[in-house]
Amino acid sequence: MADKQPAVYVIRHGETEWSLSGRHTGRTDIPLTAHGEQQARKAGAVLAELRGTTVPPSLVLASPRERAQRTAELAGLRVDEIAEDLSEWDYGDYEGLTTAQIREDVPDWTVWTHPCPGGEKAEQVGARADAVLARARQALPKGDVVLIGHGHLSRVLIVRWLGLEPDKGVRIGLDPAGISVLGDERGQPQILRLNVPPLGELLG
Repeated sequence: MADKQPAVYVIRHGETEWSLSGRHTGRTDIPLTAHGEQQARKAGAVLAELRGTTVPPSLVLASPRERAQRTAELAGLRVDEIAEDLSEWDYGDYEGLTTAQIREDVPDWTVWTHPCPGGEKAEQVGARADAVLARARQALPKGDVVLIGHGHLSRVLIVRWLGLEPDKGVRIGLDPAGISVLGDERGQPQILRLNVPPLGELLG
């Protein structure tokens, strides 16, 4: 549409072995699986359809982790800047563990409600998300913005866009290579699309 307003496109990286098994993956640089690479390619086609234009985005930021940068590459995106603030939640001592394993020592643990010893608190992740969104808002008048990152961090991005506290990210679901679209309606922040899957994922 000719009057389509620029939007922020938040893309979670494709599947990895650790995301498949539910292991918390923060600092560890895990590559995409073969299926994750397929997801990333299909996400690129979905992104093109959602954007509805061949004009390049005004800004593309990606996490430093290989899985995010590879997702961007396979989706056909040229990354303008590697943004440390787009890194996944630092899980500290819980890196590589599943929630079930953590709950053997800390019953009812979730990343949203309990600390990660040696890692980040929700407020710290929220501050990083705010910094990313400030960059996005600055670039939006010039065109679409694309952010390629991770599951928990992207959920925080979405709720911070709405002005909600970081721990409200628990209410957002994001699948590997899922795309969410953030915009506004008459100045009010809005989720335009949430967790749009790669082509064929719902049928697969």
